[in-house]
This record gives sequence, structure tokens and C-alpha cells, in this order.
Amino acid sequence: MKPFAYVRAGSVDEAVRESLAHPGAGFLAGGTNLVDLMKLGVETPDLLIDISRLPLDQVADTEDGGLRIGATVRNSDLAAHPAVRTRYPVLSQALLSGASGQLRNTATTGGNLLQRTRCPYFQDISKPCNKREPGTGCPAVEGTHRDLAVLGHSEHCVATHPSDLAVALSALDATVRLYGPDGERTVPAAAFHRLPEDTPHRDTEIRAGELITEVVLPPRPDGVGSLYRKARDRASFAFALASVAAVLGLRDGRIEHAALAFGGLAHRPWRARLAEEVLRGAPADDETFERAVDAELAAARPLRDNVFKVGLARSLGVAVLAELAADS
Repeated sequence: MKPFAYVRAGSVDEAVRESLAHPGAGFLAGGTNLVDLMKLGVETPDLLIDISRLPLDQVADTEDGGLRIGATVRNSDLAAHPAVRTRYPVLSQALLSGASGQLRNTATTGGNLLQRTRCPYFQDISKPCNKREPGTGCPAVEGTHRDLAVLGHSEHCVATHPSDLAVALSALDATVRLYGPDGERTVPAAAFHRLPEDTPHRDTEIRAGELITEVVLPPRPDGVGSLYRKARDRASFAFALASVAAVLGLRDGRIEHAALAFGGLAHRPWRARLAEEVLRGAPADDETFERAVDAELAAARPLRDNVFKVGLARSLGVAVLAELAADS
């Protein structure tokens, strides 16, 4: 392992100052992804800034009835929180579908959003990878890509984002709060992660020195249900081949509120805006659900070995919407 320095930040301001002073620094909270990547030689920070003791580990109601989630709240604590389980079940379901109990006890909200792709070429420093070393190429396009992107990819990268939590946050219209050298700013969760285009090494919209401080969920609309489902090769401890987070509200048999996001299909959680347009105001039946999901997945560009993911995502999306409608 490459030698590195360590400092424990006493405040958010100190963490940001240390990050700016050491461009090769990394923030350490749970470390469940960062430490693995350091062992592989993918991440080589000169300095680790420990933020695990900062007061960012609380879940609290907002004045308007939403929820504030600190960046260092552990995944297991968030999944079990009464307000999350009752008001935002899609979030609890997404968290519980990821990793193992031991990892969820350590992994954090901010770290989950910042975890990096599990593309085998990215994780193998003996192979070229535009995400790891821009300009070296993307061997996954012609190589091993069964688990990789079918939406929004480019010739430079076909990696997928692995987070389950991020997919649920996208469907819930959450916002990510950041603090950096220019103060605080917010980014919609659905826009926080980037598509690869010609800069696949940039996973998110975070700027130099910025730190995630919290995620904010808006109030839950009345009469709206939510659900997360994930398809994977194993029943547990596996990343999504495809996943769906859906939020649905009906009135008199028609869809009044709809939000849909796919995971496992793209470089970021894929907010299904076209599908939502089809859903709103339409009857809550299988024909509508199929038409909506088909409208979204029409843009899919599967590679040689991952064509099956399109059909898998279609079946999963229709099933989740139908289940929510039946429970309304």
C-alpha cells in the first residue's frame, strides 16, 4: 500500500481546509469502498481526512415535514429509522438490499453516494481504463461488459454506478447538501451523478474541497406509496443487474403522482422522466405501465452481452408499478 498521512478533522471547516491544502487527500468516514480501492491501488490518497467524528450523524425532521440525513449516518441506522420506514419505505428497502449487515453497520450515507463503479477494468490497475486514467481507453466495450451500462454510456466508458441508496434518493427528489470553500450549495440527487460522455473520471458534481454534509428528503405527498426492487445474480451481497425505485400516488384510479428511477443500467441512477410523463394522468393499469417503461427504455443501447438487462429492467419496472398500484 502507498504510504499516506492521516488527520482527524475537528470541524467541517477544518476538513475542507485540509482537503484544499492537499489536493491528493480523501475523506474517510466508513471507508468500506475507499479502503478497498486503496488496497487495489486504484485510489492513492496522500492524506486521509477522518470525518467520522464530525456532528453529521443525525436524522431529523425538517420544518416542512421532510427529513434531514447527516452524511455520516450509518446505512443500518438509516434503514431502521422509524421515520424512514414509515414515510420513505423505498429508502429503507434500497439500503437493506445492499451489501451485508456488517458493511451496513459501517458504511455511511455520504460514502454510499460516492462509492465507485465495480467495473472489473476500473478495479484492475494492470488494465487500461478511462475512468481511472483518462485517455487510456475502455476495454469493457469489447471485453467483459455483461453487468455494465445499457443507457447513457459513451465510447469512453460503459461503467454503471453501484449504489442502491442513490437510486431511491433520485426517485424521492432528494437534494444533496455540500459544503466547500465557497460555502454551502445544494444539488438535486437526480443530478448529483454524471453521465460519462468524454469525462468518465468525473463521477459526480462535487467540486474541489467540497464535502457532503447531509441529504434532505422533501415531505411525502399524501396517499403516495413507494417501493424498491432489485434483480441480481445472488439473493444477497450482490450489486444490481437492474433495480427500480418507484413512488406512485393514485386518485380515482388514475396516476396523480409518479416518480421512477432505475439502477444498474447507467453511469448514474437513471431517473425515468419519459416514463413519468406517460404515467401522470393515465389509468393505473398494466397497459399504462408497459407503455411508460417502454418509452424510457427505447433509448437503451445494449452491448454484445448485456441485451438481457433491457428486458429485465422492463419486467422489473412494470411489476413494481403494478404492485404499488394494487396496494394504493
